[in-house]
Amino acid sequence: MAKTHVIVQNKMKLQEINTNCLPQHLAIIMDGNGRWAKQKGLLRAVGHENGTRSVKVTVESCAKLGIKNLTLYAFSTENWNRPKIEVDTLMKLLVSSLKKEIKTLQDNNIKLNAIGNLTNLPNSVQRELHEVIDKTAENTRMTLTLALSYGAREELLQAVKKITHKVKNNIISEEAIDESIINQHLYTHNLPDVDLVIRTSGEHRISNFLLWQIAYAEFYFTDILWPDFSEDHLYEAIISYQKRERRFGKTSEQIIP
Repeated sequence: MAKTHVIVQNKMKLQEINTNCLPQHLAIIMDGNGRWAKQKGLLRAVGHENGTRSVKVTVESCAKLGIKNLTLYAFSTENWNRPKIEVDTLMKLLVSSLKKEIKTLQDNNIKLNAIGNLTNLPNSVQRELHEVIDKTAENTRMTLTLALSYGAREELLQAVKKITHKVKNNIISEEAIDESIINQHLYTHNLPDVDLVIRTSGEHRISNFLLWQIAYAEFYFTDILWPDFSEDHLYEAIISYQKRERRFGKTSEQIIP
């Protein structure tokens, strides 16, 4: 497809988007890097490298649209079980991407955030991650959250332990525990609930991602492999989201103004 045609197509889809009805928190399960590489007879590492281009396009497009919070599932607790050479490649790629994209984050006024068991990450990753987080801390246009060494079950387990400790030490009472207390003890305590989850590669599962936070999220599944995910595909997902009726347990009649 010619580049000029793609630009025109993107602009047409952009015009369909109601910027007054955007998801305030978009979460993406970036899946399919390995399969993309395999289909082309390439090493899996090449798929991960090409996936970083889709990250850049998606981040910049979300900021341009006016989405305030974007969370990317970059590395799960289960991913540590992959072959060591692939894990090492992913960690090196993460460090290089953070170094390379700091300017993009600053130019677009984007704040970087990270959730997960970050102490499991290599020291080099932790250093680079904290450096970029510190440098972008005052940015206000959008918060980009990377889920790294993240697992929702582990997150909930840690929250239960912290709350139990506070009850045991009379810091809070058992009767005081409600949803807000649980929210305060999650990795995402400074983020709103997720409105839309996008998963690429044709898989239809959550894979231990933000189980508490997606309770009322809309889901958008696409067969597109992550390295092929474009601005146009993002717009399609947003348009699909905006056509849905979000009732939160109410009837249609109750939510009509």
